[in-house]
Amino acid sequence: MAICVMMVAQQVAAVEEAAGAPSHGPQGPELIKFLCSMSPKKDLCLKVLFSDPSELAGAGLTDLAVVALRAASLDASSMLDDVTRFIDDPDMSPAIQQGLSDCKENVLDAGMQLDDAVASLLQGADRDAHTWLRAAYAAIDTCDASIPGDDDILSVKSRQLRTLVDLATAITNFLPNKNLQS
Repeated sequence: MAICVMMVAQQVAAVEEAAGAPSHGPQGPELIKFLCSMSPKKDLCLKVLFSDPSELAGAGLTDLAVVALRAASLDASSMLDDVTRFIDDPDMSPAIQQGLSDCKENVLDAGMQLDDAVASLLQGADRDAHTWLRAAYAAIDTCDASIPGDDDILSVKSRQLRTLVDLATAITNFLPNKNLQS
């Protein structure tokens, strides 16, 4: 994934250079198609980035990163609903319920961290967004560690959430890291 991100970053820079200094390369649908052509999950990338028509026309990298982060945040909310439903199941053993409770707290944290990443991007603090994304990954990992197995519905949801966070991370990796502090 990192190699693909570096290749796309170089290609975006080449497009910008070929178009002249004032241009910032492709935008909107062209940028989406360009970014998603390099994604290992091209169909998901296209589905997510084309999902918000209000952000489409003239959308730049920051706009698309925000769309991807919002999709990941919604997915975290959906996963949180599922975890809550399972915790309330009286047939679950206390040990499983405790693991689910731990997972719930971490998914809640991941959702808030994704929202913080959006806020950081909107303030131009791209490096801060990366910090929040790393924290979201850690929260997802901790949730995964607290629930047994890897083929249950929550594990599937967790992998889906991680894939959406991967997409948002790949897009934010193209941003110029403008930030108030290093």
